[in-house]
Amino acid sequence: MRAGNRLAPQTFRVTRADLVRYAGASGDFNPIHWSERVAMKVGLPGVIAHGMYTMALAVRAVTAWAGAPDAVVEFSARFTRPVPVPDDDEGTEVEVSAVVKQVDGAGLVRLDLTATCRGEKVLAQARATIRPTGLGIRA
Repeated sequence: MRAGNRLAPQTFRVTRADLVRYAGASGDFNPIHWSERVAMKVGLPGVIAHGMYTMALAVRAVTAWAGAPDAVVEFSARFTRPVPVPDDDEGTEVEVSAVVKQVDGAGLVRLDLTATCRGEKVLAQARATIRPTGLGIRA
């Protein structure tokens, strides 16, 4: 693992059913996550994924690269664009990729992440620090 290494991208499919499950688990029943009419009325392109759900997908990729959830030492991101989720069986895809930014002497690895949907970045300043277990790292 060296600075500049690119990690294998991870792709996650997001459907309306996923949004329903996330709403139930999180308690976030904001209608922009299930009602086309409300979402469009407030200027969105349609129903959108929960921002925290989108961020969780990025963390899921990080845990896969790190080899274990407890190997994630730090994570941060900002939301830049919504993730529109069409009302069909296919939904949409969020792709998460990473570049190793730094490896320190203590074995910590800093990753700079890119999360996109339909070719547009949906997270900005997405970074993670991991202590790789060696199980999941795929360059």
